Amino acid sequence: MNTLSKIESWADRHHPQWIDFLRIVLGLFIMYKGVLFISDTGALMDLMKNKDLQFFNLGLAHYVAFAHLVGGFLIALGLVTRFAILFQIPILLVAVFFVNIDSGFLSVSNNLEFELSLLVLILLTVFLIYGSGKFSLDNYMKEHPKW
Repeated sequence: MNTLSKIESWADRHHPQWIDFLRIVLGLFIMYKGVLFISDTGALMDLMKNKDLQFFNLGLAHYVAFAHLVGGFLIALGLVTRFAILFQIPILLVAVFFVNIDSGFLSVSNNLEFELSLLVLILLTVFLIYGSGKFSLDNYMKEHPKW
């Protein structure tokens, strides 16, 4: 636990303020993708239709949509940011390495889904290290513990 405290302390000291804006945009984008999954779960099911586990795929589709909606909202607010990111990273790892890798890098046919997934995965990793920052509910609750 001492190592995690050191990482958090280092990240708090070296956290530029502009990166909070990037965290908010990332959270809103993830929440937007969650809305897209809910509005078109058929497309998500088509991605997984070659598997024989339809019930598992349906549960996985619901997990992805719920994790994106709630996690994106929490990341945008800066509330339990690292916890919310931990639920997002497995989804993005699957999206980058299993779903979108077949279409290739900078391919026009997939509307840059691979690149977007890779960028979001990198940003999630950055915010897993840096945390939520100064303009977040986590920081507000840390500064006002009795409120």
